[in-house]
Amino acid sequence: MLNRLVRRWILLCVVLIGGAVPAHAGMPLILPRPGQIGFTLQGQYGDLLKSGLMGNEFGSGAGLAVRLRYRMRFERALGLSFESQKMDVRGTPVPPPSPAPDTTRVSVSLLLSGAEFYQLFNTDQNIQEMVSIGAGLAQVHYALGDGDTEYPLAGDGLYLSAGFGLERFFYRSFAFDVSTRYLSIFHDGHVNHDLQASVGIIFYASY
Repeated sequence: MLNRLVRRWILLCVVLIGGAVPAHAGMPLILPRPGQIGFTLQGQYGDLLKSGLMGNEFGSGAGLAVRLRYRMRFERALGLSFESQKMDVRGTPVPPPSPAPDTTRVSVSLLLSGAEFYQLFNTDQNIQEMVSIGAGLAQVHYALGDGDTEYPLAGDGLYLSAGFGLERFFYRSFAFDVSTRYLSIFHDGHVNHDLQASVGIIFYASY
């Protein structure tokens, strides 16, 4: 269900980006300035590389992200990021013979919350590029075949991220927010590698 909703959201944003037209007199652009805060909602799709403890067991899946971005001087910004990703198991899980409970893992869910630093470019244009680095907390839990949830004994992990993205302003302080990220997720003594592609809309609140 989540995968279908996120895919539809991403498809809608892609269609809107492709059909966006330059602003005219009836649709003035109001580009963000230092001191403004942007609110982003993104759909995303992630893929765990086949390495590390999670990557060997789980593959790809959809997710949602909420981000806050505070614009500073010198084309820089600070942000907070909250993400939820669900990765499906690689292959088809084999349940145990009946009547034993089905404790096979069918998916892993990652809840990521952290801080990001952005360096922006062309902040006086309607298309603004950025590079980012970030770090935060990674909470992990598994969905089992019988509907139960398993929490790892190792507890929570940490992550580091690096990414590239752009904002394309299309109406007043609204912009499409498109980005790709690489994350190193440190959990249970292993390093897992996650590649993300995200697309959504950001709105900068005026004051």
